[in-house]
Amino acid sequence: MSLPGEGTALQGSDVIIGDDGLARPAWASTDPLMRDYYDNEWGLPVRDEQGLYERICLEGFQAGLSWATILRKRPAFRAAFAGFNPDAVAQYTEGDVERLLQDSGIVRNRLKIVATIQNARATLALRDDGGLVDFVWGFQPATTPAPMAHADIPTQSPESVALSKALRRRGFAFVGPTTMFALMEAIGMVDTHLVDSHRRGSSGVWPNPS
Repeated sequence: MSLPGEGTALQGSDVIIGDDGLARPAWASTDPLMRDYYDNEWGLPVRDEQGLYERICLEGFQAGLSWATILRKRPAFRAAFAGFNPDAVAQYTEGDVERLLQDSGIVRNRLKIVATIQNARATLALRDDGGLVDFVWGFQPATTPAPMAHADIPTQSPESVALSKALRRRGFAFVGPTTMFALMEAIGMVDTHLVDSHRRGSSGVWPNPS
């Protein structure tokens, strides 16, 4: 009996065929948590303010770390940041920062914790100008990559550079171009599922042309 995530590589592609017969990239083929995230969440559209604020903050916390680390800590992050309710987090004080620096369940990085509070306040400010969701999705590109291999996937794009600059102007932090491209992938603004993956085109934003 094979374990979840075990499988064989598909010749000519970077996907791995799992024990369930479905094709996934290597990063989503071994760890059950990552596999579930890939199958059920990554690349699907996020169009609510709280969900998008959470994704921006978690992508910022991920900088320099693996996404698996962040995913395992997500329940603790949600507990620490009031479920990523921007109205609540915007009220956090320096005392909360000090409290969170003692929370072993999260990434205890002062700059990233302060940025999460700063980003909550910036999210509230954007409500007077259409809101965070419309602001971010306004940078959706006209086309999406169609990668056959992991090496074909870019790490940033003109749109992620522009989004990064625009968010920084609005007071957001830890929103560099590479981090914003990862966000765009995670929320379905671009589809970087490998062409042979069973998830290619599943977002409904970018139907699979094949």
